[in-house]
Amino acid sequence: MSVRLREALREAAAEVPAYPVHDRVVRTARRTRWRAAAAVAAVLALVAAVPLTVRGDGGTAPAAGGAALPDRLGLPPFGALRATDRPALGPASVVFSGQARRLTGLFDENGTVGIVGADADRYRTWTVGFEAPAGEGVLLSPDGRFLAVPNGSPTSPGVDVIDLTGGTVRRLPSPRPGSAGTTPAGWAPDGSALVVVDTTHANPEGSSYVNTLSLVRLDTGGAVRLLETTQVPGFGSPVAFAADGSRLAFQVGTKVLVSSPDGRQLSSFPLPPDTALAGKGAWLPDGSLALVGHEVAADRWRLRRVDTDGRDLPAPPLAAVSGVTAIRLLGWLPDGTAWVVAYRPEPGAPTWYAGDGLAMDQRTAYGNVRSIRVLGLTPGAAAPVTLLTAPDQVLAVDVADSVVHAGRVREADPPSGPGGRVWWGAGLVALALVGLAAYRRLRRGHR
Repeated sequence: MSVRLREALREAAAEVPAYPVHDRVVRTARRTRWRAAAAVAAVLALVAAVPLTVRGDGGTAPAAGGAALPDRLGLPPFGALRATDRPALGPASVVFSGQARRLTGLFDENGTVGIVGADADRYRTWTVGFEAPAGEGVLLSPDGRFLAVPNGSPTSPGVDVIDLTGGTVRRLPSPRPGSAGTTPAGWAPDGSALVVVDTTHANPEGSSYVNTLSLVRLDTGGAVRLLETTQVPGFGSPVAFAADGSRLAFQVGTKVLVSSPDGRQLSSFPLPPDTALAGKGAWLPDGSLALVGHEVAADRWRLRRVDTDGRDLPAPPLAAVSGVTAIRLLGWLPDGTAWVVAYRPEPGAPTWYAGDGLAMDQRTAYGNVRSIRVLGLTPGAAAPVTLLTAPDQVLAVDVADSVVHAGRVREADPPSGPGGRVWWGAGLVALALVGLAAYRRLRRGHR
């Protein structure tokens, strides 16, 4: 190689810019870091979105027209969101309870209830801690926004009121000093007050007790005592309010009492044999009361009608219900259709005879029921129409008054697969794994 050629190559090499190795490495590391951050953000978005979209807690579109009764119930999935979890459920259409394994877990005494959204199959749960049948010890408010449950506290008994739209819980203390237990019994039509039953021991041995029925206002906590008596079966159950809230009727043993909200007794009458106050929907729009009667010979149930003094009135032209251990009236539609809960008996349940009386809490006790249905009794129809079905061992149900009065039934699509709490857990685990992988990769890059 000549001297001239070597000089030319040196000059050419000097004019070539230096490759920025360090700067390029730094930029590459930054891109890697941003990619890792983007991956973490994507996982976070997925975790946030999963509870809203997975079938485990229901993701069907809202029913057209708003609140409606689902035509069938499923069981809350494993890991279902609770009533106070986010996002808030909103008003509910149905609350139900029973002894199905997936509903209550491994132990029936946990008292877990299922809650279904008003306009879609969004399922939630709440654990009472002991057996509390829906519609008897666990009650939906008329608009479906609140759920009243007994808290079961031995030191400060009362009722917990769960706001399903806000995810909060408010404790209503027992209005009766020394109460051993407080149970909700009925909602005022506007949701402003709640009737509760208190049980108080009458002697130190606990061999006798006193029952107290009180009307408690939710805004002030003030209580009005409606009735107090000792050891009467079927005390205060059911409680039915007139539509305008000016009167309420309740059954005590074999009598029906009608009172005003300020505690004044307006009337009372004895029940005919084999009849009972029909349910929370016992007041008809014309101010008369519905009773439910058991025709023992035919083993069928039929709604009767009386005035507030117990005098018979023409019965509504509704079909009888056969093959059940009891029916309970939920309410009325504008066309005179009645919605009732029908309790299908458990094989081997006690046989009831004329004169046994109607201890409805025994007839609807879990051990005597196999499953429930909601039926529609339309004036002039020859037979009831099934509106809602449920799996075996779903043994009790309550329906919001607003849903009953609207009279809409929607095609249901109960949830399947794991619930939202499972997906939350899985998302957190995935997030932790992605974060660990990103951290290790950054450490390797730094080294």
